Amino acid sequence: MNIPYAHNPILPADLFIPDVEAHVWQDGRVYLYGSFDLQGKLTYCSDEYHVYSSDNMIDWVDHGVSFRLSDTDWAYDQAALYAPDCAYRNGVYYLYYCVPDGRCGVASSEHPWGPFRDIGPIAGVHGIDPAVLIDDDGQAYLYWGQFDNVRAAKLKENMIEIEPDSAVQPLSVAEHEFHEGSSVKKIGEKYYFLFTDTHRHGNRATSLGYAVSDNPMTGFRYGGVILDNFGCDPGTWNNHGSMECVNGQWYLFYHRSTYGGVNSRHVCAEPITIEADGTIREVKMTSSGIGESISAGQTIPACLACEMSGNVRKAGDDTSPHVLTLQEIRPGDTAVFRYLQFDGEDTFRAGLCCGGDCRVELWLDGWYHTALRKGTDSVKMDPVSGKHTVTLKFYGDFETASLHKIEFSRGE
Repeated sequence: MNIPYAHNPILPADLFIPDVEAHVWQDGRVYLYGSFDLQGKLTYCSDEYHVYSSDNMIDWVDHGVSFRLSDTDWAYDQAALYAPDCAYRNGVYYLYYCVPDGRCGVASSEHPWGPFRDIGPIAGVHGIDPAVLIDDDGQAYLYWGQFDNVRAAKLKENMIEIEPDSAVQPLSVAEHEFHEGSSVKKIGEKYYFLFTDTHRHGNRATSLGYAVSDNPMTGFRYGGVILDNFGCDPGTWNNHGSMECVNGQWYLFYHRSTYGGVNSRHVCAEPITIEADGTIREVKMTSSGIGESISAGQTIPACLACEMSGNVRKAGDDTSPHVLTLQEIRPGDTAVFRYLQFDGEDTFRAGLCCGGDCRVELWLDGWYHTALRKGTDSVKMDPVSGKHTVTLKFYGDFETASLHKIEFSRGE
């Protein structure tokens, strides 16, 4: 799928890059460092990383494999590479990575995209999801771990060792409902700790919460949830991301699962606002991503749905040019597209495949608008203008259905 406009996921639909840390380096481009899920596989991550970069957050360059487990002589027997981070100091890019048994390592490169040469494991660090912050005074900090085993420590000048006596527990399960996924940024004079938050859905780790402190290692006060990916897929269970300022605008990077499970996760992005008092308001998942909306007057792949309910999920479809379609739709399921920009469109089409009597209802901002039945190419509707949330509701006498696109047009 190659779409020339802003959308979520921000990478092509056949690329599954979760756990993303985003960084803008000296060349002004934004670089994404994340795990590398394999399409449709029921396992977390793979044994390699790729780096992606962009100068406009729409067109992305795949710089290829940046690092593999086989590049190490100490962790090559592990099953996967988990969430990484990257830091820059004195002309060198340092890649911090982890493996399933909790060991963390570091590699280096002269280029932000690698290839990274392994340096080795970091003594005194045990726990997944390493994250790095370099403060204004040059002091670097490393964060890692899950639950109450989360830790923060000072990094030595060489960027490959911690000062073991400096290690502290920055967050807790009791106070912050911290799960995993540390990511720390300094914004103004405050330190923002973004993490996987279990406040909702019966301790499900679908939210990204944040805490704020005047100190990079202690004193973090819980601020709330910035985004919850519950509803992106019937099997979604975790979230992990980062914040980065790109051309003066702050964005939240996060992931959504597909295939009705917890894996095959897409990287997505939403603009966020840091208020004058330092708080960050919660934002919803969108189909439009960094853009305000998607023009309704063009073909919209069904896999751009940002929220779903029921049994429906995104999965691969070799017969579709859009790579993924909405599949295993059952009566009562819904799919949401947030936001579409209309300009007088008065006709609705849906690329629907259904073995029975299927009806697709079109709702705009919570109000019923029209319905399309299987076997009907299109349906007329009242002309629509402006930006709207589009919800599709599926009803009828059928077992399962699939949807690969929706289209709106005018003047027919």
